[in-house]
Amino acid sequence: MRYTHRSRIAASAARVFAWHARPGALERLTPPWSPVRVLERRGGIEPGGRVVLRMPLGPFGVRWVAEHRDYEEGRQFRDVQTSGPFARWEHTHRMEPDGDAACTLDDTVEYELPLGALGRVVGGPMVRALLPALFAYRHRMTIEDLAAHARCDATGAARVLVTGASGLVGTTLVPFLTTGGHAVTRLVRDARREPGTVRWDPDAGVIDAAGLDGHDAVVHLAGESIASGRWTPARKERIRQSRARGTRLLAETLARLPHPPRTLVSASAIGWYGDRGDAIVDEDDAPGSGFLADVCREWEAATEPARAAGIRVVHVRLGVVLTPAGGALAQMLTPFRLGVGGRLGDGRQWMSWVGIDDAVGALHHALVTETLAGAVNAVAPEPVTNADFTKTLARVLRRPAVFPVPAAAARLAFGEMADALLLASTRVRPARLTATGYAFRTPTLEESLRRLLGRP
Repeated sequence: MRYTHRSRIAASAARVFAWHARPGALERLTPPWSPVRVLERRGGIEPGGRVVLRMPLGPFGVRWVAEHRDYEEGRQFRDVQTSGPFARWEHTHRMEPDGDAACTLDDTVEYELPLGALGRVVGGPMVRALLPALFAYRHRMTIEDLAAHARCDATGAARVLVTGASGLVGTTLVPFLTTGGHAVTRLVRDARREPGTVRWDPDAGVIDAAGLDGHDAVVHLAGESIASGRWTPARKERIRQSRARGTRLLAETLARLPHPPRTLVSASAIGWYGDRGDAIVDEDDAPGSGFLADVCREWEAATEPARAAGIRVVHVRLGVVLTPAGGALAQMLTPFRLGVGGRLGDGRQWMSWVGIDDAVGALHHALVTETLAGAVNAVAPEPVTNADFTKTLARVLRRPAVFPVPAAAARLAFGEMADALLLASTRVRPARLTATGYAFRTPTLEESLRRLLGRP
């Protein structure tokens, strides 16, 4: 059996090939609704390169081993399954030039299902439905990423230091940067030295300053999760210190470097604004009240040593980041898929959300837009009420949503966190992103959810 997917891309064949050849391409091309875990990787896409994956298969997983063959620099490479779920699988990636500044990306898969005729009857319809969705996603991601990087070609490749690289946003940001040609160094706590890492321990005030020197930019995402447990006094203090103390250690160290970075993009959150009811707020509004607003104030203030040293500092205030890989959306999926989801409280509270690729896009925009400094709201242009969010998610999943969670029940289950995260209303406008020309990949909630969940 054979499947082919073609797209014209406004980039040269050499550029598209280079994007596929760089570290992170597999991660960028893997749909969020079908996570793949890399168990082992040897080499790149050149002949002899090999990757071992664990692929989801219903409630189970299957090991898939593929080797790279038939490599033609700037034009083609092929993945051949040596063991895995198919009786045969060969995937040819080909880039055909269409003038100097465009090409046709051709993905052709030739495959055979196991178990002969029985396999074709049982698995054939599923594979025939999966492949168009998979490759439509892959081609769209390729086109969008290349366009995003093309907008900043004048600045050239950069050396970027990233904290929180293993977190929800960091695991998407790093592959995006590396496929764009940037060299990424991860600031990590683990004492074992791995290639491309520098050690720090913010709790102990320890950081390898020499390893930080010479980077062009820093993206600071590290911090204790605010939604992974009840807010006991001890946990609240850990949340506060993980942001204020770690950020200050990093900012002070950057300020003292012989060759400091030009830019520090430091994550913050729309918790800055507190509970604002129906009021629309943007970056010019004063902070609100409450624990999260206090944390965000301290978090952003901790970057002052870097700003005072002449480093351009951008505070990217992230909204509710949507991805099935974790966070709020991942926690909602099981009850909604079972048909027992529903609104929280009265559902009138506003949710300022952002899809994972636009969260990464906003961080990248802050990195490369020299006119940006200070606060930048990373939220979609169309916030929704919790009731509308619930209805939209249920519609995308084709499930009912008729089991609301009363406010009292949310408070009983989550304590103080319920009022701050689940029941608070924050209607945020991305004024500075839109004013500086950022183009959202998925500006509406339904479009974002369908893309993240692989729903047509």
